[in-house]
Amino acid sequence: MTDPIPVTLLTGFLGSGKTTLLNRLLHDPSAGRIAIVVNEFGDAGLDHDLIEEAAEDVVLMPGGCVCCSIRGDLSKTLLSLLARRVRTELAFDRVVIETTGLADPGPIHHTLLVDPVLAPNYALDGTITVVDAVLGAVTLDRHAEAQAQVAMADRIVVSKCDLADAPALAALEARLDRLNPGTPRITADRGAVPAGSLWGLGAMRKPMAQEHALEWLAQPANDPFVGLSGLNMTKPKPVDLAAPSHHATDDRITTASVTITDPIPAEVFDFWLDTLIALRGANILRMKGIAHIDGAPHPFVFHGVQHIFEPPVPLTHRLADDTTSRVVIIARDMPRSDLEESLSLLKLRHLPDAEGFAGLTVHTLEQPF
Repeated sequence: MTDPIPVTLLTGFLGSGKTTLLNRLLHDPSAGRIAIVVNEFGDAGLDHDLIEEAAEDVVLMPGGCVCCSIRGDLSKTLLSLLARRVRTELAFDRVVIETTGLADPGPIHHTLLVDPVLAPNYALDGTITVVDAVLGAVTLDRHAEAQAQVAMADRIVVSKCDLADAPALAALEARLDRLNPGTPRITADRGAVPAGSLWGLGAMRKPMAQEHALEWLAQPANDPFVGLSGLNMTKPKPVDLAAPSHHATDDRITTASVTITDPIPAEVFDFWLDTLIALRGANILRMKGIAHIDGAPHPFVFHGVQHIFEPPVPLTHRLADDTTSRVVIIARDMPRSDLEESLSLLKLRHLPDAEGFAGLTVHTLEQPF
């Protein structure tokens, strides 16, 4: 298959509004032909008045959507869907996977990247996290999984805003900014969201324009890319990442970024990435960036979750004189000072000699893990 099938992960804590969002998608003809993967039909709460036909593990919807129940592990379900599509038994253009309320999206992301059959045929299009405007703050206080879901999101959907008072909603939105700065947010109106707002969120695509990559990397406050000639970007709301969160549990999630104007030596980039992943891979919720490597014909976009990285995508359409690199890291249980110290390695023009390697590594990531 020439073009991988885009996959969207829909996550969020129990009762956040994921199923309501799915039901509205099934009613929306503009959403296209979607294969929705859920744990069990009975548990999902999907609107069964929409069902045309039913098989053991697949139900067909009149709008052209397919709903598939996970039987066994996720990879088997996706392989079954793929086989039916190839045999023209099912027709769909994208897949939406509804995770359980407590699910960490990281392992699903890993499955799509490393499975030898799934990886060439499916591509992660983005992770959407639904946050309840009424109970979202309490959920974030009590559950680290909810914080991780927010931190890993490409887009955040805030539900039940009509039931929340304005001060509480403003406080929740400020908190979401701290957990995942720069990530676009949309409001669901009883589960309905603007058509197309859930698709095309990832930057790991070929070909890819610089404008899309920069939007994907958008970070608040002092953004050096905002205002560059030829880029049509919306400046995010400023957020003071150094300000205290006033929520002790949020201290587990930290964000840091670095901007480097000169091309990065290849050996410096490789050493930095290998060292960080080897020592702290389990702590990295997400890492993404645009890297201009010294001597390379094109910069490239990279994206990883924990130890697993998607294949880098060359950025062939870019501003001719722009050699700026940017890296953003969102981590759990890792001090921000450690993240910043690690990112500072990318500003080196050359690596120290062999005797300096050990001391450099220990100094950079000196906290226990």
